[in-house]
Amino acid sequence: MKPFSLNMLQVFWFLVIPLNSPWLCQNTVVYANAMLGNETDHLALLKFKESISSDPYGIMKSWNSSIHFCKWHGISCYPMHQRVVELNLHGYQLYGPILPQLGNLSFLRILKLENNSFNGKIPRELGHLSRLEVLYLTNNSLVGEIPSNLTSCSELKDLDLSGNNLIGKIPIEIGSLQKLQYFYVAKNNLTGEVPPSIGNLSSLIELSVGLNNLEGKIPQEVCSLKNLSLMSVPVNKLSGTLPTCLYNLSSLTLFSVPGNQFSGSLSPNMFHTLPNLQGISIGGNLFSGPIPISITNATVPQVLSFSGNSFTGQVPNLGKLKDLRWLGLSENNLGEGNSTKDLEFLRSLTNCSKLQMLSISYNYFGGSLPNSVGNLSIQLSQLYLGSNLISGKIPIELGNLISLALLNMAYNYFEGTIPTVFGKFQKMQALILSGNKLVGDIPASIGNLTQLFHLRLAQNMLGGSIPRTIGNCQKLQLLTLGKNNLAGTIPSEVFSLSSLTNLLDLSQNSLSGSLPNVVSKLKNLEKMDVSENHLSGDIPGSIGDCTSLEYLYLQGNSFHGIIPTTMASLKGLRRLDMSRNHLSGSIPKGLQNISFLAYFNASFNMLDGEVPTEGVFQNASELAVTGNNKLCGGIPQLHLPSCPINAEEPTKHHNFRLIGVIVGVLAFLLILLFILTFYCMRKRNKKPTLDSPVTDQVPKVSYQNLHNGTDGFAGRNLIGSGNFGSVYKGTLESEDEVVAIKVLNLQKKGAHKSFIAECIALKNIRHRNLIKILTCCSSTDYKGQEFKALIFEYMKNGSLESWLHSSIDIEYQGRSLDLEQRFNIITDVASAVHYLHYECEQTILHCDLKPSNVLLDDCMVAHVSDFGLARLLSSIGISLLQSSTIGIKGTIGYAPPEYGMGSEVSIEGDMYSFGILVLEILTGRRPTDEIFKDGHNLHNHVKFSISNNLLQIVDPTILPSELERTAGSEKLGPVHPNAEKCLLSLFRIALACSVESPKERMSMVDVLRELNLIKSFSPFEVRGRLS
Repeated sequence: MKPFSLNMLQVFWFLVIPLNSPWLCQNTVVYANAMLGNETDHLALLKFKESISSDPYGIMKSWNSSIHFCKWHGISCYPMHQRVVELNLHGYQLYGPILPQLGNLSFLRILKLENNSFNGKIPRELGHLSRLEVLYLTNNSLVGEIPSNLTSCSELKDLDLSGNNLIGKIPIEIGSLQKLQYFYVAKNNLTGEVPPSIGNLSSLIELSVGLNNLEGKIPQEVCSLKNLSLMSVPVNKLSGTLPTCLYNLSSLTLFSVPGNQFSGSLSPNMFHTLPNLQGISIGGNLFSGPIPISITNATVPQVLSFSGNSFTGQVPNLGKLKDLRWLGLSENNLGEGNSTKDLEFLRSLTNCSKLQMLSISYNYFGGSLPNSVGNLSIQLSQLYLGSNLISGKIPIELGNLISLALLNMAYNYFEGTIPTVFGKFQKMQALILSGNKLVGDIPASIGNLTQLFHLRLAQNMLGGSIPRTIGNCQKLQLLTLGKNNLAGTIPSEVFSLSSLTNLLDLSQNSLSGSLPNVVSKLKNLEKMDVSENHLSGDIPGSIGDCTSLEYLYLQGNSFHGIIPTTMASLKGLRRLDMSRNHLSGSIPKGLQNISFLAYFNASFNMLDGEVPTEGVFQNASELAVTGNNKLCGGIPQLHLPSCPINAEEPTKHHNFRLIGVIVGVLAFLLILLFILTFYCMRKRNKKPTLDSPVTDQVPKVSYQNLHNGTDGFAGRNLIGSGNFGSVYKGTLESEDEVVAIKVLNLQKKGAHKSFIAECIALKNIRHRNLIKILTCCSSTDYKGQEFKALIFEYMKNGSLESWLHSSIDIEYQGRSLDLEQRFNIITDVASAVHYLHYECEQTILHCDLKPSNVLLDDCMVAHVSDFGLARLLSSIGISLLQSSTIGIKGTIGYAPPEYGMGSEVSIEGDMYSFGILVLEILTGRRPTDEIFKDGHNLHNHVKFSISNNLLQIVDPTILPSELERTAGSEKLGPVHPNAEKCLLSLFRIALACSVESPKERMSMVDVLRELNLIKSFSPFEVRGRLS
């Protein structure tokens, strides 16, 4: 059917109306104009389709001549005129520019292109859409300024440009949009002030301009917006006091200004003059004075966040807030320290039956915790009381709060015992009681907390033994029991907690016994501290299986025997302290090969033999071996005696030995020559078979198994595609967990050899930050065609790409990575690349480091994928100029400039890609973004901005999370002073890796050394988020 054929109704009127009818003459012109406009719309849509360079969901396939364009996906038309009135293509990962031709859709009322990857500038031609009412361009990669002539769209009611990379100022012409009701430009790079012309938007209901770089004050003209319901300006550089007229906007329901520099006190009557206020978020500013007393009569607020300011005095009675769900008062100067009135307001909160989060940490609240705290809302899931001056016993009534998932009472003056009723907290994930004066045993009921992730009981006066029931906490990632009076042996159940990943701290107690061999189960643990106890026996050799260890503290015990040589397997070890024990024997030379090891202390033992001289042993300031009288050698700064040299043998015997060695070497060379000659002759006559010997070394599964596990390789299980095939999510009969199945497209040239090469690479390589192959399949499918697939661990959290640019993946929209997570990912990738470059039998190059090749597991640990094929492919006869599963020459934007000039792949090339990857992690910008052209690139963009405009180049989603952390993980607060230092250091590493000259690039050894230094002062280390 032709797209523009007449319908039956049109034919009917054509037949029954006389040809000379004036009505017909008039409407013939109208119809002709409609048909002309029809074709204009059609051409505009076709042009738009041509500009889409990536359409992963195949949405644009319906845009073809087989059906009328009004029936194309995402298109709605007027039934009579067949003119486009709505274009809705949100959330399909479409990539390409927004073309000016869309401005020709003159009847368009709704344009929704949000949650895609559109790039380039917003075309000025959109200002021609005089009927446009809704414009959504949210969460794309648009650049440039907001076109001032968008204000020509006089019918516009809803404008959302949030989540892009827009720059410049908010156009002053915005005030001409008299019908505008919703204005969102948050999460861009806008500068300047909030224009006073905003006050002319008489219909405005919601205003959102947060996460930009706006400066100055909130203009008085805002007070003219009598319909304003939401005002959101968080995380900018706004300052000054709030306009007093703002308190008269009685329509206001949500007021959010956290992360700015506002000062002054709040109006005492604000809750009277703002009777509809449901939420107020003002954390991380400079507000002072008392909390407005008018809050005592308020009934509407649901969210109150005052954290991270300088409020003083007592907290008013809040008992009338029946709908209150969130109360954040942390990091202020509230309370008087020794007053019994400080916590009286908690009794009034028992009327707030919907309360879910309460934080009063980091204040000066004193007195004892009232028993009425047990009458708080049954819905309460987070309770932060830490870092105050609260004393007395922990009320057993707290056990009534059975919905608690986080309880932080750290660093107060609580005394008495830990209530056994805490065992009722079935939903508890973090229990933090550190830094108090608690005594008695750790209750065995703690083992009932099966959902527990963090347990912090350090720095108390707890006694007795560690309960074996703690082994029931199978999700425990962090356990700190240090600085108590615990005695007895360490239960083997503790060492069987393979879930422990962050920290095991049992230091400064009176624990005895030995470290059992079962310690090998702590394969994912980063830090173990059992120092200053009464432990004895040998250090078990199985400790070498704890391959994730970075910090190991064994000092101040009675360990004896030798230092296990297996410790050399701890390739990620950074600090090792075994001082003040009874260790004997020599220092294993393998320890000098741990490139990360930056501190070694084995002083005051009974060691003997030669001290190594490489690695950490060549840095006297980070090396301590004093108090071992039989040690010798080492670097001169240690001032140890020289090691004795064996006496020379008689000359005659020496000559005989020398002759024997020469004869042996000659014989060996002759045999080797014979073998090589024989091998070469055979190779000429017979072509080697590559597939079978390689794949035989890897466990295999059948095609049927894979077909069943993916529901016949159904499209809904497709999670990615690449140059050589597709990746599916599925299950195997032999595996309980979900796996990723990489099916190779064997029609692609080189795919067969690529499969072999990847088998070789993956079967020989093992590292916690490299993707692990589980098995493979080399078979035929149901059609009798050759089939090859590799099966990997499935990474539940997807690729780093989907987190950095969440608009490309609907599943990850609204989720972001904070500074600590990004730092850990950078460190994980660096560790993996270091392993490939320096710790494998032969150097292996990655050649395609980029966010889509970095996968994240359940714990957000990064795993590098698609690695190791460059060197291996060359060794089995595949040209480095061919494509492979990773694209040997890399990806545009990430590949170093010398690759484009024909240079061979190199370690320095990988370092360049790593540098660009780090820049993308920190800025949230791809190296291929539209703004990087005409000689401008991501490296130079950061280099020229880092000194004076650091916060303008940082991905804005980093900062809100860091601000939130400062307030005890529940509300916004000022940026930690070390956060900026951490960011600067990371940027400098990235810039040093991505310089143009390969010889000047930083090595991965130096990168890891720098990352270790950063970790020592990083804000997430200093703060101890849940301490």
